[in-house]
Amino acid sequence: MARKRRKRLSKATILGALLVTLVLCSTLLYKQNVMQANGKEYAEQLKELEKKSRELKKEKEELKDFKDYVKTDEYVEEVAREKFGLVYKDEIIFEPEDEK
Repeated sequence: MARKRRKRLSKATILGALLVTLVLCSTLLYKQNVMQANGKEYAEQLKELEKKSRELKKEKEELKDFKDYVKTDEYVEEVAREKFGLVYKDEIIFEPEDEK
């Protein structure tokens, strides 16, 4: 009976394989940490954008309400009084005396 001889791996080969494995593992861990940091950043950006979106929707609604208000007689009367100083025919205006 002939015994089969097993080839033994040299210490350099084992050390090289171990080194390559360590480099790959450390690279993967580094990339994982970078991706987690980016994920947190993106989550914060998403929160900010959602907040801004809500604010813009609110502003849009306010502008829509103002647009509707501008079409009313109440607005026309308000502008006529404030900007042009107009009054009704039978309206009396009292102005305060200047204090000295």
